Amino acid sequence: MIVLDQTWLRLHPLPQPEADTDKNKRGRVLAAGGAETVPAALLLTGEAAFRAGAGKVQLATVESVQLGLGLRMPEAASFGLPSNDYGELAAEAGVVLAGMLERCDALVLGPGMGSDAESGEILGSLFSGAGQHVPMLLDAAVIAAMANFVTQAQTWNEALVMTPHPGEMAALMGCDETQASARLAEAASDKFGATIVLKTSETWIATPGAATLHYPGGGPGLATGGSGDVLAGLIAGLMARGAEPMTAAGWGVWLHGCAGSMLAKRVGPLGFMASELLAEIPALMAAVSVPND
Repeated sequence: MIVLDQTWLRLHPLPQPEADTDKNKRGRVLAAGGAETVPAALLLTGEAAFRAGAGKVQLATVESVQLGLGLRMPEAASFGLPSNDYGELAAEAGVVLAGMLERCDALVLGPGMGSDAESGEILGSLFSGAGQHVPMLLDAAVIAAMANFVTQAQTWNEALVMTPHPGEMAALMGCDETQASARLAEAASDKFGATIVLKTSETWIATPGAATLHYPGGGPGLATGGSGDVLAGLIAGLMARGAEPMTAAGWGVWLHGCAGSMLAKRVGPLGFMASELLAEIPALMAAVSVPND
């Protein structure tokens, strides 16, 4: 097991844009999720993708809240998706999303989605579609539905990342959430052929064929609503830029944790908001990306 620190980050640098780059070359993220009861979760994910350096972000959520979401984030395009009677994404949303993959470089699916979303049907459409495969990050309620898609996950020909907390990990692996550990992350990684970011008070990142990364944590202030939505957007944004899944996950976890540590010192150990993490990201990323003289 390897400690995730600045030494590791410098050994795994992020792809950097050329001087003549444009917003499409910097990476396009499609963030899908949300619900009528959590209409703004994707705002955190979308802004995190931008803060991680992505050039374009598209937000796709239940149709009833799509306009408000678009007005809140003028930098992003917004799209409405079919919803069910619970105000969550309906099965038909999967067909729409599958048709949108050719216009993005990474998909993050799940922020703001609850147990009443038709996650299994949405995943079925994504996995069975004949369209383009892209790096994909799965979060929140979608993770539990992945338990029925082991073969499809193993044959997805692009990066696949999942970011479970212990309860979601238990649903994914059919175990008790008290079993959350590096070993469980490694077992899930081997089973699904995916990079697993297991989030507790500390974080383990396991990916097939690589040593597991361990991050000791950014403090209890990160245990707050929306924090995971920010992390998902950071990792997706880095993948859209061209980072390999382990590199994107490692950088995303470190940036997220260090932003939390900085706010804990400046604001207080508890009480800062997930949205406050976002402004800390660019400077942190730049400080580590530029080697010391």
